[in-house]
Amino acid sequence: MLERVICLAIGYAFGLIQTGYLYGKTQHIDIRTKGSGNAGTTNALRTMGWKAGVITLLGDCLKCVFAVLVVRLIFGGAHGDIMPVLSQYAGLGAILGHNYPFYMKFKGGKGIAVTAGIIITTWNIWIMLICLAVFLISVAATKYVSVGSLVVVVTYFICVVVYGQMGGFHVDGSHLTEMYVLAALVVVSAFYKHKANIGRLMNGTENKLSVGRSK
Repeated sequence: MLERVICLAIGYAFGLIQTGYLYGKTQHIDIRTKGSGNAGTTNALRTMGWKAGVITLLGDCLKCVFAVLVVRLIFGGAHGDIMPVLSQYAGLGAILGHNYPFYMKFKGGKGIAVTAGIIITTWNIWIMLICLAVFLISVAATKYVSVGSLVVVVTYFICVVVYGQMGGFHVDGSHLTEMYVLAALVVVSAFYKHKANIGRLMNGTENKLSVGRSK
């Protein structure tokens, strides 16, 4: 159990690196006072332009990947048999750090770019490609990033379950169930952080994808 707590803490520490907020500071902008006030990729894209959006996406995605790599470095020898589980704890921790950074009064992003990092750290090319395709098609079809975000986290959960049932993670039954629960928590977290978006989608006032211009 201790190693799980440590992995969660490592993930949280990496999640605290708020790429959008830090990039905004270099442009003399506090992203928390712009647009939706969210520190994630979509708001960076809308308020500061493509460059900010790409940098925020990559930074928030990679901080999760690096958290998992650190966990693998620390626990790969002694706990290599449950590394997929520990990696998910690190990923979930990164989402929590990103969404609830203590030094920003627990006001961060929504965790979707970080979830992309979790998807990458499944190290399965098919899961990555399926999730990427689902996200791009959903956004292209609806023009709503929120729809693509919610659809992709559900797709991620389904992929984890299917791949797990196929024996792809190479862990026993109890650890497999643990992985499913962790993947489900990622979905719950995403839907909770998007509750306002869901409300706007239901009443037709959700903002469609738009790109701002750097200032």
